[in-house]
Amino acid sequence: MTQFLRFRPLYQDRVWGGRVLETSLGRKLPATGKPVGESWEIVDRPEAQSVVQGGKYDGLAIRALIERHAADIMGPKWDASRAFPILVKWLDCRERLSLQVHPPASVAPELKGEPKTENWYIADCAEGANLIVGLRRGVTREEFEQAVKNLTLENCVHRFPVSKGDSILVHSGQIHAIDGGNLILEIQQNSDTTYRVYDWGRVGLDGKPRQMHVDESIKSIKWDDFEPKPVRGERKNAVIADANEFRIRRVPLAKGEKLRVAAGEQARILSVVDGAVRETLSSSADDTAATLTRGENVVLPYAGGFAFEATEDSLLLLTENFG
Repeated sequence: MTQFLRFRPLYQDRVWGGRVLETSLGRKLPATGKPVGESWEIVDRPEAQSVVQGGKYDGLAIRALIERHAADIMGPKWDASRAFPILVKWLDCRERLSLQVHPPASVAPELKGEPKTENWYIADCAEGANLIVGLRRGVTREEFEQAVKNLTLENCVHRFPVSKGDSILVHSGQIHAIDGGNLILEIQQNSDTTYRVYDWGRVGLDGKPRQMHVDESIKSIKWDDFEPKPVRGERKNAVIADANEFRIRRVPLAKGEKLRVAAGEQARILSVVDGAVRETLSSSADDTAATLTRGENVVLPYAGGFAFEATEDSLLLLTENFG
């Protein structure tokens, strides 16, 4: 399999969303009148399936694709029944998300949930935008539980400013929220378990308060996790996230520079967060089919070798080590 795999986005209405995916990434969003908070770019779950867009496998769901071509896509040792292990999303956070946590692997089975480690890359943000990750230094479980009752949780969590190009790795068990004004590329474990502990007094799209999961959250939070630091944006090649679940490399390219990916090593995900690149080894007669522009996320199969040339100054993220 020598072609990269591009998928059709799956858009999700969210009470905290907006229309920035349209204005910033040039997407055509559904005309539902509802705020769109998420675009699921690559997903292999029973309730949500990415579908290939273009090329030989156009219209094929990712699950069927892997079942038929597991060795080519994921490598010769990959179990074809195993789901693609990464979920990639764009998040348009016009308003603040709920204060939430994902259960660690040690707790998830008891709660009938799934662990989720995720990385947030700030593709753009409003002036004064912030993130919330981890506890404020010294906060105890007892103080946190009292703050839940008093509706004063903002005093317990670590809130910090961010700029375009910053990123942070959020592990399962870390309390977190995204403040309004952030456009984020989220690369995460294939999981959809979220426990909300506080929602700032907001109601959902149906006009009713959203469900909270206070007990589950208290059981999931890591109580020694104080004030983690983000990776600040720089225009240089670097590993920006390194976890058991995946690794993400930041790859800046000046116009005309190339990124080469060898065949037979591992499956990878390529994300274009700024600029545009052209796949120079593509056999496609349609040159536009081999061009990736800002906002696109594609799978680079195990069996393919690739070379991408920047058609303008560009910034890429390469996700690997998820096999």
